[in-house]
Amino acid sequence: MSRTTRLSPTLVRAAAVTGIAALTLTACGSGSKGSAGSGSGTVKVGLITKTDTNPFFVKMKEGAEKAAKQDGVQLMTAAGKFDGDNAGQVTAIENMVAAGVKGILITPSDSKAIVPAVQKARAKGVLVIALDTPTEPQSAVDALFATNNFNAGKLIGEYAKAAMKGKSAKIATLDLAPGVSVGVLRHNGFLKGFGATDKDVVCAQDTGGDQAKGQTAMENCLQKDPSINLVYTINEPAALGAYTALKAKGREKDVLIVSVDGGCTGTQAVKDGKIAATSQQYPLKMASQGVQAVVDYAKNGKKASGYTDTGVNLITDKAQAGVTSKDTGFGLQNCWG
Repeated sequence: MSRTTRLSPTLVRAAAVTGIAALTLTACGSGSKGSAGSGSGTVKVGLITKTDTNPFFVKMKEGAEKAAKQDGVQLMTAAGKFDGDNAGQVTAIENMVAAGVKGILITPSDSKAIVPAVQKARAKGVLVIALDTPTEPQSAVDALFATNNFNAGKLIGEYAKAAMKGKSAKIATLDLAPGVSVGVLRHNGFLKGFGATDKDVVCAQDTGGDQAKGQTAMENCLQKDPSINLVYTINEPAALGAYTALKAKGREKDVLIVSVDGGCTGTQAVKDGKIAATSQQYPLKMASQGVQAVVDYAKNGKKASGYTDTGVNLITDKAQAGVTSKDTGFGLQNCWG
């Protein structure tokens, strides 16, 4: 599922002017009865996601809530009105700093535009940790807890190479959008794992991680080269769109589809044989480790730093020799959404 859509500067400014960017700030956890200022004396942790409707972020919030309850801290949460609501995330940071949070966990909607607000928060002694998506530069935050997206792509590329069993590959890549780091890293990782370059790709299309756009992209690729036999997709919605297009042409049985994300719908699609394999990531783990890092900072002044890889597993029921994987039973127990 796409989590990295960037908003144009014009639309960001418009959102700020019209008030679209206003976020609802809520508090839960130890000492809280619903008001952001309650629980005086209790350590406060902020979580700001891109939206509160994307299943990935729903699971992330669940992880943060569980960790906050276990550690006896107060969790304050905020989410954008839409994916790309940078102005809203800035407002959320300002509100949380004013409410006295010790640390903020954030999945930045705009990796560059959010940096000034992050710097102001850190200047006031607030620990800021990016989850899932790095800021630009990554050093703008104290730490990053996220999937290694290059490795996730590389793992699925290695699987595809093994599964092709020496057949000549006609590769289509259904990507995210130009310049978005998550999409670029997964794409490049896939090619590295497969042992290919962009010159070996017969059709590349951007999908925004959307299922309908994935279907259209696959239709365009089949029109360009009907002999395509391997499809890499940025995420599972795009993969399911590709599957729909292939099935309409009677090609769903002879084209290998691989993907990245590990949502429950996508993992079920692997079990159903629509997708051969996917690289699964873990938003709940990102959030729970982030909360623990803020708690450590509040208790002993220890600041998290650098990059923490929250892990990835290849999920498939058609294991290939030389490629480490787990089956869909494991995948469905650990999926999100």
